[in-house]
Amino acid sequence: MNDRAGRRRARRLAIAAAVVLALAGANGPWLYQVGSEKYHQYRINRPAYKAENGRWEIVEFPKEYRQNTIHAALLHTGKILLVAGSGNNQDNFDAKKFDTRLWDPVKGTIKKIPTPNDLFCTGHTQLANGNLLIAGGTKRYEKLKGDVKKAGGLMIVYNENPDKPMTLPAGTKFTGKENGKTFVSKDPVLVPRAKKVFDKATGRFLRNDPGFGRIYVEAVREGAKYETGTQDNYRVQGLTGADARNTYGIAQKLALDKKDFQGIRDAYEFDPVAEKYIKVDPMKEARWYPTLTTLSDGKILSVSGLDDIGQLVPGKNEIFDPETRKWSYTEKERQFPTYPALFLMQNGKVFYSGANAGYGPDDVGREPGIWDVETNKFTKVPGMSDANMLETANSVLLPPAQDEKYMVIGGGGVGESKLSSEKTRIVDLKADEPRFVDGPSLGKGTRYPQASVLPDDSVLISGGSKDYRGRGDSNILEARLYHPERNELERVADPLVGRNYHAGSILLPDGRVMFFGSDSLFGDAANTKPGKFEQRIEIYTPPYLYRGSRPSLSGGPQSIERGESGVFTSKHAASIEKVRLIRPSASTHVTDVDQRSIALDFTTSGDKVTVTVPENRNLVQSGWYMLFVTDDQGTPSVAQWVRVP
Repeated sequence: MNDRAGRRRARRLAIAAAVVLALAGANGPWLYQVGSEKYHQYRINRPAYKAENGRWEIVEFPKEYRQNTIHAALLHTGKILLVAGSGNNQDNFDAKKFDTRLWDPVKGTIKKIPTPNDLFCTGHTQLANGNLLIAGGTKRYEKLKGDVKKAGGLMIVYNENPDKPMTLPAGTKFTGKENGKTFVSKDPVLVPRAKKVFDKATGRFLRNDPGFGRIYVEAVREGAKYETGTQDNYRVQGLTGADARNTYGIAQKLALDKKDFQGIRDAYEFDPVAEKYIKVDPMKEARWYPTLTTLSDGKILSVSGLDDIGQLVPGKNEIFDPETRKWSYTEKERQFPTYPALFLMQNGKVFYSGANAGYGPDDVGREPGIWDVETNKFTKVPGMSDANMLETANSVLLPPAQDEKYMVIGGGGVGESKLSSEKTRIVDLKADEPRFVDGPSLGKGTRYPQASVLPDDSVLISGGSKDYRGRGDSNILEARLYHPERNELERVADPLVGRNYHAGSILLPDGRVMFFGSDSLFGDAANTKPGKFEQRIEIYTPPYLYRGSRPSLSGGPQSIERGESGVFTSKHAASIEKVRLIRPSASTHVTDVDQRSIALDFTTSGDKVTVTVPENRNLVQSGWYMLFVTDDQGTPSVAQWVRVP
């Protein structure tokens, strides 16, 4: 090679090096990002990492099966009921497009289920027969003040006739005696007959106390000139004679103010075998955001919710009897905010953790305590830290359920407050004087944290957001395992999907955990783009499923009475350390009052495992359960389904 050729080669190499350096300078962050991502994927997929931290994976349904999942429940068939209703989508509501999906996580099949009504923001709980009771939902979406075109509001309709009730159909017109303005009812209303009142001492007739019904009315035309500023009496058009004299309406201000969501009375059972909804007797009260809780006798308590005119149900609680499939009021009234976290205790009373979803006064019914439903006595439980930040908190009955310890996780201020709590608070209801104490910190304020009890007695806590509905791109991509015996939080693998409002989690029969939903208000950190509902499912595989083979469990009875025993087969019987009976989940708005993990006494002999179900009916409610055995490495079996009659 001559000198000239050598100089040309050297110059080309220098130019190439300069280009490479220039490109590296321009694309350095991208190259670093790609390298970092590849290393991250390598790190989180190493067996040792998964054995310590677990692993997340996304399940994305085919487009035609995707929905805005609001509620989810594990059925005793092993399938997951995913309920959207209208999915917090006004267009779906207007088109009466109401969705339910039935997903088999083992086979991967998805089935569309005909949905009879808008079950968006319904209440639900597991029944003893294996069906899922679903009650309440959406009658009307809220309208913000600027979107309200017709003045409207609450009309109280009175009937002074003691001899007959009055039924007024939808479309009935009411005209004010003083203001002369006419309003139209949106739904029918039944107004009971008046009640005759007599003097208890003499038996002399004193008066008629009018019967009354409530109805939502709107002006016949749009515009501010149809608003009313004061109370007025309203005559009912179309009535004549005595009916016109005895039946009338009274309304306060009927205006263009914001109109809240309105609830429905409808109730259904979902049959997991027939895979369809079965209509049952409607509730006495319409409810949107209600809580359903199983009581000592297997009947279901329904509380709170917004009614059919958008007001908080005023303390009128009711009971569903699964045998008659009918509802009746409780004798006493007690007020709660919407979606209060209510748990059946071992003494038959109900524990209210203080956590809730929120609609209602900020100073009524928000303190945690123990409620005797029969006598209506309520004993407050003190010690709650960040007591003004219990909206959007989660609550969980810590395992094992016999210990009767509860944890309240995170939460935020009332309404759209920016306040959020990093606290966990724990209360031992078996203590002589129960009192909340702070548990380990979440590290940052967390609204909407999801929580699921696992068969190894840990609790998986994940997700949430620092601000209201993820405002400011505040979703928290973190997960932790809480260990009750050590009172410690252990950071594990980070979830891949952010989840806040309208999210939840469910323990699957194979020991994994399913996460669903999330309804961010905005889609960017600057809060300038509308949010998009998260339709992807995410599955977390806990560390215990990466630590070698899992114990086997087979055979055994399909039903075990309380106080009785059942014999199962396991070739790993000698290594079994725990046996747990776990009630399947029914999750909404992060809270799941159904989940509880009950420790069972057991003995082993050869390959036989004999388990005994506790006698306490309030601890072990009638219904289907997942039976897990856990070995000395903390690894659970795949669940066997067992029914407790």
